[in-house]
Amino acid sequence: MTVRGQLGLDDVSRAIIEQLQEDGRRPYARIAAAVGLSEAAVRQRVQRLLEAGVMQIVAVTDPLQVGFSRQAMVGVRVSGDPREVADRVAEFSEVDYVVIAAGTVDLLVEVVCEDDDQLLETVARIRAVDGVQSTETHLYLGLRKQTYAWGTRRPAVPPVPETDG
Repeated sequence: MTVRGQLGLDDVSRAIIEQLQEDGRRPYARIAAAVGLSEAAVRQRVQRLLEAGVMQIVAVTDPLQVGFSRQAMVGVRVSGDPREVADRVAEFSEVDYVVIAAGTVDLLVEVVCEDDDQLLETVARIRAVDGVQSTETHLYLGLRKQTYAWGTRRPAVPPVPETDG
C-alpha cells in the first residue's frame, strides 16, 4: 500500500528497518529470527524497501576521520522557485543535504569540506547559482547528536482519560 507515493509500513517492516539501523550488515537469518519471518521473506521485504526508496543501506562515516575538517549549514534565500535552486545546489559534490524550508531561509544546505578554502569556494559557487539572493553560513563546532532511527518511531499517543460512569 502506498500513501502519497510512499510505501506504507507495517510493524514487521519497521522492525526490519530497526534491525538494519542497529547494524546494516546484520545477516538476514538474524533479522528473520528477531521479526518472526523466514530469511527469504526478510530478503524480499528488504529488497522492496530499497526499491521503493524507503531506505538505503550505506556506510556512515565521521567526516573528521576521513579528511573533511569543515562542516557547515548554509541557509539560502532564493528569488523564484526554490525547487530549481535546490536541484542545482544538490549537484555540488560538497553538498550532502538540501532541504526546502519555510522561514527566514528558503533552503538549508549542509556542506562537508576539506578545509576553509574549500568551504569558501563552495559558498561562492552556491551564491553564483541563478536565483540565489543571499546565503548565511553556520559553521559546525561540535556534534552532540546524530541519529538515523527516526524512520521507524511512531508518535506517542496520549492516554485516554478515564471517565466515571
